Amino acid sequence: MKSRLETRYTEQIAPELFKELGYKSVMQVPKLTKIVINMGVGEATTDPKKLDAAVVELEQLTGQKPLVTKAKKSLAVFKLREGMPIGTKVTLRGKKMYDFLDRLTNVALPRVRDFRGVPKTSFDGFGNYTMGIKEQIIFPEIDYDKVQKLRGMDITIVTTAKTNEEAYKLLEKFGMPFAK
Repeated sequence: MKSRLETRYTEQIAPELFKELGYKSVMQVPKLTKIVINMGVGEATTDPKKLDAAVVELEQLTGQKPLVTKAKKSLAVFKLREGMPIGTKVTLRGKKMYDFLDRLTNVALPRVRDFRGVPKTSFDGFGNYTMGIKEQIIFPEIDYDKVQKLRGMDITIVTTAKTNEEAYKLLEKFGMPFAK
């Protein structure tokens, strides 16, 4: 069964974008490809158990087992060796991607204190949008009492849009609360 946002995309958003942007083919209409959620855990260099907590939280959040990321280079300044686990990430596609975006825009972001919208300037020039979240507790799946430490995360929304403007219109139609 399709998710609510996926159905809305096929029935409403895609036809609107097709007309607005003046495409010649339906295949030119931008769509979501994937959402990547990355949680860097710098303290994992000294205490590996902190990484386990981040993995559990990310799994609760996405319903998918996260991948533990390892350091690519050794950096003496951070007491970091090549191959040490330093973070965790999840790549969401399909139904889980649409469900997560739905929860992000309608439940999690409005729970942020003094929220005025996400910045419009976080596009990368190729139609992808990246945003940072300071606390994982804005998501209702995370139990506040079980959280050991407040951790932030990076959320990257990858689209097939060629320009920032196309991606902006796509995400705006999905209900992303951009700052005025």
